Amino acid sequence: MADYLPHTLEETQQMLSFLGMDSLDQLFAHVPASVRLAQGLDLAPGMSEPDVAAVFAAYSAANTGQLSQLTCYAGAGAYDHEVPAVVKMLASRSEFVTAYTPYQPEVAQGILQAIFEFQTMISRLSGLPVANASLYDGATALVEAVNMAAGATQRHKMLISAGVHPHWRAVVKTFARGTGHEIIEVPLKDGVTDWASADPSDAAAIVAAYPNYLGVLEDMSAVKALSISSGGLFVMCADPLAAGVLKTAGDWGADVFVGEGQPLGTALSFGGPYLGLFACTHEQIRRLPGRIVGETLDSNERRAFVTTLRAREQDIRREKATSNVCTNQTLMAVTAAIQLGWLGTQGFAEVATRSARAAHYLQNELVQIPGVSPVSTQPFFREFALRLPRSASGVLEDLVGEGILGGLSVESLAGVSDPSIDGDTVDVVLIAVTEKRTRAELDRYVEILRKVLS
Repeated sequence: MADYLPHTLEETQQMLSFLGMDSLDQLFAHVPASVRLAQGLDLAPGMSEPDVAAVFAAYSAANTGQLSQLTCYAGAGAYDHEVPAVVKMLASRSEFVTAYTPYQPEVAQGILQAIFEFQTMISRLSGLPVANASLYDGATALVEAVNMAAGATQRHKMLISAGVHPHWRAVVKTFARGTGHEIIEVPLKDGVTDWASADPSDAAAIVAAYPNYLGVLEDMSAVKALSISSGGLFVMCADPLAAGVLKTAGDWGADVFVGEGQPLGTALSFGGPYLGLFACTHEQIRRLPGRIVGETLDSNERRAFVTTLRAREQDIRREKATSNVCTNQTLMAVTAAIQLGWLGTQGFAEVATRSARAAHYLQNELVQIPGVSPVSTQPFFREFALRLPRSASGVLEDLVGEGILGGLSVESLAGVSDPSIDGDTVDVVLIAVTEKRTRAELDRYVEILRKVLS
């Protein structure tokens, strides 16, 4: 438990005056009333720190929010994959945990080599020749890809599939308010992007997801064709695990690959830190955001590592740069490299295969329940959307009571109306399955959902 020095009343009033506000209630008005504390904490005056800590420990124990207490089927970008003990142990070594930004290569060879290995693995995983040292998360990686496309084409029109995660689309729209990019969302039909309805002329980027956020695997050939006809960059938002068994972004002819690296050894967390993956063709290397670690020889002809092509970066190019990112998620990137190195090519493919097989088994069993139907009939990877006979959020709440985190309500992700869904989303649930789920757990999910819906 951390110790904090409270602000004085004078300091608080000074802050409110600067913001043009009258009260703290006004400052926190944007926070929903349902999650705000309506009254005090009912703590006795003068309680000692250990006593306060004990009270809060009791509050925490009353929650059923611990993932270890639930069988997890939630996904939508953050997945409950196994993180081997060796990955946790190596990634938590002080040499990695304390290494933040290796600007002095002569004293940071170890961390630079680890990042170099990470870049090599992401390049292979994406099927593209150049990868950076990571970005903050998948959503901001997509923003950087859109900005790269604008810089490469000198255009501002972006076609983005509604199959891209709704939160990622929201982040892109937020950034576009400042950059002036025109964001055009292309709707889905039966879970697949309706590219025929889109006008690709003068597009800087054609952005698609593989698989899309509903789990559906789309044919990326149409996206590549649109990219060629428009002269814009083909940006693929891909699940890195899919590359274990499916075509890579490079195989599909993408110019840019972006992804969320959380499935690569990073445990689930409330908002991160996660890991943005980014790779591209050689043609775009001068616009590649963030840091790149390169391999060279030192004055004694020994193998050495440095941050390279620094002239790309915002701190040098200033207003001419297409990105203002000059750092990376070093610890998460090293963790991903350890996870990928530990699994190897065969182990990585096995994780993807087991996840996909378990997902298809579960989906086939769940749609046998009366009132449950698939949102799309298209092929999927390890995640799928189902329509339930009643509100998805209510069903999920009932499942938590049975020890099952049964998925995510699409309404909570995308709102009631979203171009990725035919009809409203109130009764749609998104279910993800990983290699951790056993046959007994899958069968219990089916049994409990049948009981909840009966």
